[in-house]
Amino acid sequence: MVAAMNGHAQAYHALLRLCAERLRSYFRRRLIGRDADVEDLVQETLIAIHRKRATYDPSLPFTAWLHGIARYRLIDFLRRDRRTVSLAADEEFEPIDAGRVDAVLAEIDVSAMLATLTPKQAAAIRLTRIEGYSVREAATMTEQSEPAVKVNVHRGLGRLMAAIKGDE
Repeated sequence: MVAAMNGHAQAYHALLRLCAERLRSYFRRRLIGRDADVEDLVQETLIAIHRKRATYDPSLPFTAWLHGIARYRLIDFLRRDRRTVSLAADEEFEPIDAGRVDAVLAEIDVSAMLATLTPKQAAAIRLTRIEGYSVREAATMTEQSEPAVKVNVHRGLGRLMAAIKGDE
């Protein structure tokens, strides 16, 4: 991936080929008997990798980044596809209570939205608005001043509202 990011076309083609193989295996284990959907997801994920390649941090494992993108593609697919889906149970899959599914999906959505903010804004919003800490406690936890936490919450919420309205 690092070579591909530096403009080496052959490395990029090799990367995408290897990613496609890994993604096919990943999606086949989760969508048993739905080979056409597996191929669609592989292509969607490869496109997402291409679009998001600038977000890859070379100091972190590439496969973790790849599987994160694949996981979100699978979640998006399952949301769009309202059919009953049989998922294979494997060591990475932990069944959850059916009543918690909406909460888990909402948590994923919130995390995705917070990821669009600066780390300080995301931390300030998560601590004060989601986890219920006071501004003083959040300031101590993030090593920011109290006014900085308030500003980060205000600006972060403003950016989120603009994104929701479609202004960003």
